[in-house]
Amino acid sequence: MNTSTITAASPPGAKKPSVESNTVTRDLKRVLNPASIAVIGGGAWCASIIEAAQRIGYQGQIFPVHPSGKEIAGIKAIERLEDWDGPIDAAFIGVNRFATLEVVSTLRELGAGGAVCFASGFTEALAEDASGADLQAQLVAAAGGMPILGPNCYGFVNALDRAAIWPDQHGMQPVERGVAILTQSSNIAINLTMQRRGLPIAYMVTCGNMAQTSQAAIAMQLLDDDRVTAIGLHIEGFGNLREWEALAAKAHDRGVPLVALKVGASEQAQAAAVSHTASLAGSDAGAQALLDRLGIARLHGLPAFLETLKLLHANGPLTSNKIASISCSGGEASLIADLSTARDLVFPPLSEPQKQDLKAALGPMVALANPLDYHTYIWRDTQAMTRAWKGMTGEGIGMTFSIVDYPHTDHTDWTCATQAALAVRAETGAPFAVVATLPELMPEHVADELMAGGVVPIMGLEEALAAAEAASHTKTPILEPVCLPGTAEPDLVLTEAEAKDALASHGLPIPRNMVVPALDAAQACSGLTPPFAVKGIGLAHKSEHGAVRLGVQASDLDDAARAVGTETVLVEEMADGGVVELLIGVTRDPAHGFVLTMGAGGVLTEVLRDTVSLLVPSTQSQVKQALNKLKCAPLLHGYRGKPAADVDAIVAAVDAVQAYVLANADTLAEVEINPLICTATGAVAVDALIRKASS
Repeated sequence: MNTSTITAASPPGAKKPSVESNTVTRDLKRVLNPASIAVIGGGAWCASIIEAAQRIGYQGQIFPVHPSGKEIAGIKAIERLEDWDGPIDAAFIGVNRFATLEVVSTLRELGAGGAVCFASGFTEALAEDASGADLQAQLVAAAGGMPILGPNCYGFVNALDRAAIWPDQHGMQPVERGVAILTQSSNIAINLTMQRRGLPIAYMVTCGNMAQTSQAAIAMQLLDDDRVTAIGLHIEGFGNLREWEALAAKAHDRGVPLVALKVGASEQAQAAAVSHTASLAGSDAGAQALLDRLGIARLHGLPAFLETLKLLHANGPLTSNKIASISCSGGEASLIADLSTARDLVFPPLSEPQKQDLKAALGPMVALANPLDYHTYIWRDTQAMTRAWKGMTGEGIGMTFSIVDYPHTDHTDWTCATQAALAVRAETGAPFAVVATLPELMPEHVADELMAGGVVPIMGLEEALAAAEAASHTKTPILEPVCLPGTAEPDLVLTEAEAKDALASHGLPIPRNMVVPALDAAQACSGLTPPFAVKGIGLAHKSEHGAVRLGVQASDLDDAARAVGTETVLVEEMADGGVVELLIGVTRDPAHGFVLTMGAGGVLTEVLRDTVSLLVPSTQSQVKQALNKLKCAPLLHGYRGKPAADVDAIVAAVDAVQAYVLANADTLAEVEINPLICTATGAVAVDALIRKASS
C-alpha cells in the first residue's frame, strides 16, 4: 500500500502532516511457511524447536547445526551452516547475543529466507547493559535485507501449513482457517496456544523487541493469507504509526477485523505536566484515540480477547450493537441485563412479529421480554426450543445469546440445547451464540461442535458482552494520517497573552485585551470596555495563586491590578452569556501523535474528569461526534429550557487550535484553552497556555 495516497480533510489553514515512512517491507513468506528449517545451537531450547515442529505435523526438512556434530532431539547435527546442501528457508538462532550477530550475517550470505533470534540482552536490557542498543543496531546491519523476528523472540506456529519455530510446548492443532494472534510477550503467547475454547488459531506469532520487523508489518503480511479470518494484537507499544495506519487500511480493504489488547498505560508524562489537559490525557488516552481512529476494537483482558476473536471468526463484525438474550432462568436474564449497562449495548424491545412467534412456541405462561426467561416448559423438545430461540433473532439484532450451562457431571440431557442452537443458525443464518455463565461449564467438544455449525460458544457472560461490544465497534479507519510531533525538548511557556495572540492568528476568538503595568492599569486600558478580568503575568495556574480578579469595574482596576501581585497584568474584557465552559487541549504524545482532549472546563476540570480524546488532525464531523459523548453534552444542546451553545463555533475554535498545532508540530509540547466560554452565538477563549521548544 502506498501511504502517500491517503488524504482527507484537515482543519482550515492546516499544514498537511507528512505520510512518508522509512520502513522497508521484507517478505516473510519463506519464514512463516518454510520447506527447510535450520536449528542453530545445542541446548534444550533447540531440541524443543524440533519437537514443537513435529507436534504440529511439520513435513519439511529440519536440521540442527552445532560445531560438535552431536545429536539433537534424535537428529545428527551438521557442524556448519555452509555444510547444508540446499536452501535454508528459516532458521532458529539459539546461541548467545554476540554469536547471534555472526550467525545472522552467515545466513544472509547464504540467501536464507529469514531467522528467529531467540537471544535476549539487546535493547530490552539497556537498564542492565548499555551496549544493548549498539548490539541491536549491529544485528539489523548483519541481517541486511533478510527478515528477522526478534531478538528476544519465541518465533511462531503456523497451524494452517503445519510449520513451527517454537522453543517450548504449544497447544495448537492444524486448522484449515482461523484467527492470527500477534503478541510482544512470548509467555502470553504460550498460554494462548493452550486455550481450550473452540477458537481455531491459524497463526501464533511472537514479535520480540522488533529490531527490524514490526508487529504491524507482520500483521500486514498475514492479511495476504485469505485463510485468516481475524487478527488479534497484544500490543505493548505501537512504534511506527504510519505502519499501523497502513495496516488498518489494508485490513479494512480485505474485510479482516482487527482487535487489540493494549497494555502499558503510563503516568510518567503526567508527572511533568503544566496543564490540566496533560494530566487528563496521558499516554493511554492517546493509545485509545489511535485505536479508535484506526477502527480497531480494544479489549482489556485475555478471556474477552479470545472470545471476541472467536465471535469474529464465526460471524465477522456485528451489524449493530442491539442484542437479545434468552435463558431458562430469570436470574440469568437479570444478570446479563445488569452487566450490559456498563457497555455500549442495547436490548431492544421485542417486535410484534417476535412476540407472535414466541407466544406460539412458549404458550401463555411466559412473560415476553428481552432478555427473555422462557422457563423450562419446552426443555428437551428440540423443535420447540428451536422455535423459541429463533424468535429472539430478527432484523436489526446484531447478536442473540442463549445462556446454557452444561454440567461437568452428565450433560447428555443438554444435547437438546446444542441441537436447537445449531438449528437456529442453519435455518436463519442469524448471528447466534451459546453462552456459559462460567467458563468450565462449556465442554470443549461442545464448543467445537457449535463452532463447526457457525454458532459461537462463549465462555462467560461478561466476556460475551465484551465480545459483542467489540465486534460492533470494528469500524472503517480514518485515512487521514496523524500528525507526528517533533522531539525538541520544551523549554518555553508562553504568557497567556502571547499564547492567545498565537492562537488568534489561526482563527481562535479571544477577548479584547492589553498587557499593562500593574501600577498604571486604569490609564493604560482606557480603550477597553468593563467589566474586566485582571490576571497576573508569568504564572501557570493563576487561580491557585490568587492572581485572577473577575468582574472588575473601571474604578476598581488600579486596586485590582496591584492586588494580583505581578509587575505586569493582563486586562481583558469579560466574556458573558456563557452556556457552558469547555476545556480544549492538545498534548504531545511521542507514541501516538498529538492528543486532542475536549471536556468540561473551568476550575473543576480535574474534579469532573469529563473528557474525550481524538488525535490531530480530526475533522469537524469527528469533533462533533466526540463532543456529543461528553457527560456535559446536554448543556451544549440546551438543557431544561436553557439556551443551546453554538456548537459550530465550538468546532471552529477546535479547528483553530488544530491549525496552530499543525503549523508548530516540530516544537510544540502542549496547548490548553481552559475555559472556552461557549455562548448561544459564539465561543471565546478566556485562558490559554502554550508550552513549546524555543527552537
